[in-house]
This record gives sequence, C-alpha cells and structure tokens, in this order.
Amino acid sequence: MSGQIKIKDRDAIVQALRAGVVPRLGLPHIQVGRLREVEEVIRDIDRVAEGGSAVRLIIGEYGSGKTFFLNFVRSVCLERKLVVAHADLAPDRRLHASGGQARNLYAELMRNVSTRTKTDGGGLTTVVERFIGEAKKEAEAQNQKVENIIRSKLISMQELVSGYDFAEVIARYWSAFEEGNEQKKAAAMRWLRGEYALKTEAREELGVRSIIDDASVYDYLKLMSRFVRLAGYDGFVIILDEMVNLFKLVNSQARNANYEQMLRIVNDVLQGSAEHIGFYFGGTPEFLMDTRRGLYSYEALRSRLAENTFVRQGMVDLSGPVIRLQTLSEDDMYVLLTRLRHLFAAGNEEKYLVPDAGLEAFLEHCSKKIGESYFRTPRNTIKAFLDLLSVMEQNSAIKWEDLLGSINVSTDSAPENEDIDEEKPASSVANSSETGQQEKEGDDLATFRL
Repeated sequence: MSGQIKIKDRDAIVQALRAGVVPRLGLPHIQVGRLREVEEVIRDIDRVAEGGSAVRLIIGEYGSGKTFFLNFVRSVCLERKLVVAHADLAPDRRLHASGGQARNLYAELMRNVSTRTKTDGGGLTTVVERFIGEAKKEAEAQNQKVENIIRSKLISMQELVSGYDFAEVIARYWSAFEEGNEQKKAAAMRWLRGEYALKTEAREELGVRSIIDDASVYDYLKLMSRFVRLAGYDGFVIILDEMVNLFKLVNSQARNANYEQMLRIVNDVLQGSAEHIGFYFGGTPEFLMDTRRGLYSYEALRSRLAENTFVRQGMVDLSGPVIRLQTLSEDDMYVLLTRLRHLFAAGNEEKYLVPDAGLEAFLEHCSKKIGESYFRTPRNTIKAFLDLLSVMEQNSAIKWEDLLGSINVSTDSAPENEDIDEEKPASSVANSSETGQQEKEGDDLATFRL
C-alpha cells in the first residue's frame, strides 16, 4: 500500500467513518472484499452503457455496508461516463403517492444528479448545457439554426409519455440561453427538477400544459435516461437507499401502491423494455422477505425476486436481481484495518500508530468481545478502530497494548421499525424524517471507551 493522502481528504474520510456515515470521497482507500459483488455491478454498468438495463436490490443488515456499497456503485458509474441520481427514501419521499411525496423524491433525485465533472450533485444543468453544446456543434457543421437541430434531436423523445413537453422545455431553455434571460432559464430548470406544484404556473412561465407529478415520476426517469444519452453520456443510473421506509408504511394500500411501482420497474428491466437505465435499491432483509409487509407480501414481486432454490449453504448466485451483502471474512477485516491505519497516517508508513501485531490483537479482541457480529456489521469495527487510533494520536505516551486491555466495543441495537402513519400531520412527518436520518447515521455504532 503506497501513496500519500491529502490531509483534507484524510480528515473528511475519518470524520465521516467515526460518525458512522459513508464518506463522499476516498472510497477506494477503504474498499475491501465483496469482489464478486463488485464484478456483477461492473457487468451491470457495462450492460447499461451498451443499451441495456439493470435492476438490483442490495440487501443487508443495519451497519453491514449497504450505503457504502451503493456509494461505491455510484463512483464506478461516474468513472464509466454515466449520469447518476441518488436519494434516500423518507416519510415525505416515496415511489408512489398522491400527496406530493413521489414528486418530492423525483426533485431530490434531480438535485442530486451527478456527472464525472460534477460529482457532488447539481449536475442537471451540466447535462442540459452539454446537450446544447453538442447541438451547437452540429448546427455549425451543417450550417443550420441551433434550435432546429435541438428540436430534431428531441423528436425521438416525443414518442415517450410527456416527451413533447420535456422537449419543449429544453427548447425554451435554449432560447432563454440565447437571450441571456436568467429568469426563463431558472424556470426551465425548475420544471426539469419537478419543482412546479401547479400546472397553471408552469403554463404561464413556460407555455407547457403538464408538470412532473406523483403519477408520472417513473415516466420522467425514463425520459431523463433518453435525454442523457442525447447529451453524450452512456446511460442513467438511479440509486435509492433506505427502502425500508416503504416497509414501515402502516397503510397497506399505500404500501402496495409503492410495491406496484417497483414491480413496474422490475418488469421493464427484466423484459428488456427499458434502455440505458439502471436501478439500485438498498434495503434490509425484512424489507425484502417479510411476508406480511415486505416485498414478499406482494406475490408478483416475490416470484420475480425469489432466490435460486438450488443455492445451498456456502453457495451464491448473483445473477438475479437480489444481491445479499456477504459477511466479510477475517482476512477481509484484517485488510480493512491495514487500510484504515494507512488512511489515518495520511499514507505515511512512518506514522503508523499500531503495528501489524496490534491489528491482530484488535481483531482477536473484537472476536472475543462481540463475536461474529463484528464481521456482519463492519461499521462497528471501523468506528472502534478509528477511535483507538484517535486516542493514541492525542495521547502519545499511551501504548496500544494498554488500550486494548481496557476498551469496550458495544453494538447498539438496530433502530426499531417505526411505522409511518399516512395520517400524520406535516410537522410529525418532518420530525419522522429527521428521526429517520438520525437513525441512518447512528444505528449499530460501536463505542470506544477507556
């Protein structure tokens, strides 16, 4: 392992890991194991880039690394010249609804659109302007008006649901761009992000008769996948985490409506009806397998997502839509600790705070103290180890042998499945959303105590 790490990057990654959340940068510094899962993801991405589609459910316990894996998928997609949109589901963000929650999810996805040059979200404007830039090049080469080229390129979108209005908004953005009218450009981007709640408002500002609403979210995601291709990218990938929020819905009718929307996505992908688009969903085992409220409660989804019956203990089949995150091996955990030690030292081997013998002792301690769960939930082990290094960094006289004899690594229980009541007032929903975010960032954290 070699290579210096910028102190700024090192601090950002360590701070996120110690808080129990996934860092937004530097994932290759700490990625270990799960080689076969990564290979499957790369195959998916290649298929999307070649004109196909993919759908995957990433299933794992709290703290098992679902969010980390989804962020790794995101980084691979960006490297492969795909556009990625990601969001977490919440009480006010769902796949299907009648009170604006589905449109909220779409708006969140569009705010978080990322490209290779715009990795932290806010990339939708980049995609639109790249499309316009390509159209300008063609217009100059063919000695035609840019607007004519734009409209001719967008004709293929008009065959899709709401494609005419989508194309019209892009054309309006170009005209505003030419005029230098920032207000009209902002209105076009607002429409593309799904931020109009009233059709009359959109008609007055843009002259279009439709808006992105709860009923049309999936249709517009398919439109966006077609558009990013026209802009010169290889495909569009949507990443949705915290799918357990659908499992928590109390109202069975609302829950089934969301599962029906998932079924539509799965059918489109498995039947080959979708092009240049991929979906990744992150959820817990109960979200998938619970026969009363999980995906398995919806028979059509259960039949499509059921595991291969020939798979026995010790075997895996990653060719289906479901990827269960496998437990890290002891060797994987050792490699992970070496990477964390290297990261904490900012890539300088001379500044390692713990020798190899200390890594082995730490693993042995974890194995005795919390047993097999430290393999299943690497988040606990990561946090405890970084806490150990932090104490040693700030107390140079202390030796790792002294600390390992007195630490206590404890695992909090997974957050309870708090039901989401359809009848909650807006203030309660907002509080529930905040609580859900806190759960996501704090569940199953290990504590390090002297």
